[in-house]
Amino acid sequence: METVLSISQLTKTFGRITAVNKLDLEVKRGQVFGFLGPNGSGKTTTLGMLMGVVNPTAGNFSWFGKPVTHGTRKKIGAVLEHPIFYPYLSGQKNLELTALIKGAPHHHIAHVLEAVELTSRKDDKYKTYSLGMKQRLAIASALLNDPIVLILDEPTNGLDPMGIAEIRNIIKKIAADGKTIILASHLLDEVQKVCSHFAVLRRGTLMHCGAVDDVGKGEEIVEVAAYHDDLALVLQEFSGTLSQKKENSNYLIRLKEGFNSQDLNRFLFDKGIIAAHLLTQKKSLEKQFLEILEEPDHAIKK
Repeated sequence: METVLSISQLTKTFGRITAVNKLDLEVKRGQVFGFLGPNGSGKTTTLGMLMGVVNPTAGNFSWFGKPVTHGTRKKIGAVLEHPIFYPYLSGQKNLELTALIKGAPHHHIAHVLEAVELTSRKDDKYKTYSLGMKQRLAIASALLNDPIVLILDEPTNGLDPMGIAEIRNIIKKIAADGKTIILASHLLDEVQKVCSHFAVLRRGTLMHCGAVDDVGKGEEIVEVAAYHDDLALVLQEFSGTLSQKKENSNYLIRLKEGFNSQDLNRFLFDKGIIAAHLLTQKKSLEKQFLEILEEPDHAIKK
């Protein structure tokens, strides 16, 4: 896959504060890449450097394998802060002015309005828009030049549940159209639902980078119960048992790598025991995120 963004040792300090610390990572074409971390972890500062709004202290990055130029930046659309639109103009008129400033074709306006589901409200004044609609108009503005990459900083911040769901659906639709999306968020649910890959930052340090689909792999815990007096002893005999713990009427069995719940169920069946309850627990993104944040800064996982 083509590398869209390559970051090497990117660093930003503000006096004694290191906002971003020697960041290394790559984003491939077609990915929906999420920067995940608590407030103050360096997400917004990183996006600011990538867009030329903030000057790096050290390190470098490249877009599309080339040094950053005005031409490469035209291939990138971004919503970093709440954009300024004219409140007494309609969404359509605001986009017409933005298109004029950006030199974007006028016929793109109808397409981006459709993409962010604002066609039916395009002639209404901006001041009548809800916060979610304003955010969608900002995304439409960023799409006017038909960019290859779309950058979004906390795209659902401050929105109600319906507004959050609308933005998520729009992000998925834009990604399905072939665009690469880079977003920053402190919301685990947002990253898990819309991103294909993610990086975890803590105090400017990269703690983890990988695919969302890989979350929970490598460790499996099986919750099991059966009507058998010596179930605990039988479970200890299973060669795939790494550890076991009783919780209420169930046993939590942490399995060794290479074993799964089917192996355990088959073992019990061969012993003449029918499981009354068998549930596989996968590690959630929330649990993995909290574990990552508890690790020392040098423990970078990829």
